[in-house]
Amino acid sequence: MKLKQRFVVIDLETTGQTPGNDRIIQIGAVLLEDGEITERFTTFVNPEIPIPSFIYHLTGITDEMVQRAPTFEQVVPELLPMLENAFFVAHNVTFDLSFLHKEIEEAGYKPFTGPTIDTVELARLLLPQEQGYKLVQLAEMLDIDHERPHQADSDAEVTAQLLLDLLTKLEKLPYETLRQLQKITNLLKSDIDLLLDPILRVKETTIQKDDQKFDIYREIAIKKRKHQKRELLEESVLFKQYKKELLQSDGTIAANLPHYEIRKGQEQMMDTVDEAFQEYRHALIEAGTGTGKSLGYLLPSLFYAKNSGKPVMISTQTIPLQEQLLERDIPLLKKAVTFPFQATVLKGRNHYLCLRKFEQRIARNIHDENYDTILTLGQLLVWITETDTGDVEELNLSSGGKALWSEVKSDTATCLGNQCPWFSRCYYQTARKNAQQADLVITNHALLFTDLVSEHALLPNYSHVVIDEAHHLEEVASEYLGEQSDYLRFSFLWNRLGTLDSKGLLSSIETMLSEYELELPANTFKLIQEKSELAKLEIDELFRMLRSMLEKKKQLGLTEIGRMSYRYKANTEDWSILQEVLLRVDMYVHDVYVSGLKISKPLDKIKDGLLLAERGLLVDFKNILKSLVEEAEKLGRLLLEYDPNLVYWMEADERAARNATFLYSKPIDISELLADQFFMKKKSVILTSATLTVRQSFSYVIKQLGLEDFGPVTVSIRSPFEYETKTKLLIPTDVPEINKGSTKAFTEDIVTKIIDISIITEGRMLILFTSYEMLRDVYYQIKAEMEEHEFLLIAQGIFSGSRAKLLKTFKQHKNAILFGTSSFWEGIDIPGEDLSCLVIVRLPFSPPDEPVIQARSEKLREEGKNPFMDMALPQAVLRFKQGFGRLIRTQNDRGIVVVFDKRIITTRYGSSFIQSLPAVPVYKQPMHELLNVIEDWL
Repeated sequence: MKLKQRFVVIDLETTGQTPGNDRIIQIGAVLLEDGEITERFTTFVNPEIPIPSFIYHLTGITDEMVQRAPTFEQVVPELLPMLENAFFVAHNVTFDLSFLHKEIEEAGYKPFTGPTIDTVELARLLLPQEQGYKLVQLAEMLDIDHERPHQADSDAEVTAQLLLDLLTKLEKLPYETLRQLQKITNLLKSDIDLLLDPILRVKETTIQKDDQKFDIYREIAIKKRKHQKRELLEESVLFKQYKKELLQSDGTIAANLPHYEIRKGQEQMMDTVDEAFQEYRHALIEAGTGTGKSLGYLLPSLFYAKNSGKPVMISTQTIPLQEQLLERDIPLLKKAVTFPFQATVLKGRNHYLCLRKFEQRIARNIHDENYDTILTLGQLLVWITETDTGDVEELNLSSGGKALWSEVKSDTATCLGNQCPWFSRCYYQTARKNAQQADLVITNHALLFTDLVSEHALLPNYSHVVIDEAHHLEEVASEYLGEQSDYLRFSFLWNRLGTLDSKGLLSSIETMLSEYELELPANTFKLIQEKSELAKLEIDELFRMLRSMLEKKKQLGLTEIGRMSYRYKANTEDWSILQEVLLRVDMYVHDVYVSGLKISKPLDKIKDGLLLAERGLLVDFKNILKSLVEEAEKLGRLLLEYDPNLVYWMEADERAARNATFLYSKPIDISELLADQFFMKKKSVILTSATLTVRQSFSYVIKQLGLEDFGPVTVSIRSPFEYETKTKLLIPTDVPEINKGSTKAFTEDIVTKIIDISIITEGRMLILFTSYEMLRDVYYQIKAEMEEHEFLLIAQGIFSGSRAKLLKTFKQHKNAILFGTSSFWEGIDIPGEDLSCLVIVRLPFSPPDEPVIQARSEKLREEGKNPFMDMALPQAVLRFKQGFGRLIRTQNDRGIVVVFDKRIITTRYGSSFIQSLPAVPVYKQPMHELLNVIEDWL
């Protein structure tokens, strides 16, 4: 089916961003009729003003190129006939149309008044899983040639091809999805609703074949999905017997993985995992970069799972690694082994869409919703026709979209269980069923520990588990065995509850009671509203008071992300005023809860007669009431109770709202908890990472994780990379000693050195800091001094965006320098020439006044131990190894590591850092001599 409408796709290059002040310098136009390109028009335009240098650098268009070109007045008579009875289409239509209107008006013609299509908006709607919506990104994804980005003729041609692809996708959507989209699209910026009418008319009069791909239920179309089923083996297949067949040079892995080479370290890892599983032992395996760690544990895990008929859990720290295992490594395994097996990813419940809540959300009156909410509802309608998982990680949501997700995500409290009509189609229940039938279940540390502390089992019953990125285990366990609270948690709950005059559950419940003619005690709604308002005011006041208290504390350090922080002990603080506020919060929240239950009681009595949406609203309402009580109780525990085994602290961002204070508690020592609640209950736990040893010893990690009584197997596997020829470690001897002098002198000195290095390396640097304050100081000084050099400086916390976005920007620019703190010390991949130089500004010791570190130091002193040698130093060494590991990611990588902290060579403990690295050449010289080493090396 081809749409019969006319589309004129236009792209303009201009001298700037402001219509009227700036002028058009190039026009590209493509006419589409009946799905075919029927006409093209392109011309340079003389703007009669100079072209700015940044526009020349962006477009390649010079003053000479437009000097003899026609003016817009001379061009417009040729362009306007193309626009008659057509859609005006552009990639960011507001920009192109506003310029065109201004120039047409000044030329004395009437402005264009027809329908418009913005291909950015249409792409966001129809391609909700894409990473980005720039024309270059979409062209690459759709395999459209785009030879000259930022030239109007090329951009218009590519936009036309993009439009054709998007229209084809629109036509293939099922009838039910298009009907639901029709309610939404007339509220979008461009006239997408006009595209739907002809498609729907055709679909209404023809037999659809949608049933084969889509499951149509309750007037919503979702993709049909297959449930996994575990297949048992007729006879056992021991890993040792099959190893040669799998691993030899002409084996099944080599046949399916180009350039595969047998790695001794990988084979050693496989044997260690297999033996530990068979002998019911825990094991620690440090596997250097390039070992082939994933395959090293997946293969023996798979064989054990198939032989035992029980799942093996694979836990990672990050979602990208989960996806990598499922999308890259599992397909390889399926080709390599001779028997069928099932593998699945299982994440926390909040990752999955609740179809019941989503159905309720799209049934609501959306005319007063904001733009982001409307677009996200449309994205979700399209996405459920193509997702197998319903996992939010597949989506590229705006911040407003993420707010909507919090309303439609799955959660335990609002689940109707098998009473829900969507139960058999529920994404979360499907994920759980698949996990029950899987041989390998790929999960994450967060869910592993949520399962550990949850009343109900979230994971299938398992006895064998591999924990990848195991150096995070202590931190994650500590977080999940602690608590936290902040104003936003309460704010979200109040917003969901709403008032009688606003959107929210309270007004929905009032409407239901009225419709069913159910009576309530007089003033019940008035009471809940009054008490809610009082509770909100008290909670706001409470968090403002905490912020004021925090600011009054002297010698407050900033955390790595730039927050003020203060550790407290409730039993030693004079918090009588705070206590009074907390008592009022508790009282008002309790009143809201009791009044809310009174309101819901009449509806509970007729629950079986309620519609699905009404039952869902009732469950949501009661859950919000319960959550408010739980949050208030948690607040009381955090501020009034004191457990000597926990550390309590508060944080606030200097630049944030006055009530944006965060409260935390964490266990001081989790080793006993892990030993009793985790390692004791599992038959075999494999812990693996590239960083588990300090000076070739596992003793620190064994003690921290509570493994001392278990006698774990320990194996350290060297990286196959030849570090001695791949990298050099440079330590300038003329850097000021930061601990003995001023921070200002230190930063001024390293700024000069970083600039000197960057000129030789042509950027391509990652600079790691332990403090956000220092990162900020160094960044702004370098920025001020490097204006004449064409380097792109990207700084965490200064540039907006996630770590992934900053990394992507870094990789896209040849002369980039990336400044990072805590989260950049590990888990990032920048292979190849994108990264040639890693700078470690300071040895990564945790700040001694950081609350958890402080509490653990006190405990060690009480035990007669040395906090520095027993905790601070091993922690810093492990983190240093993680930072060092960012440089060499593949066999072909090479580069230099510069350490500006002289303590690595001037202190006795400094050797611990160097001795924990692979064997690399170490240069200890003044900076001017090291610059020659860098120049010769690179």
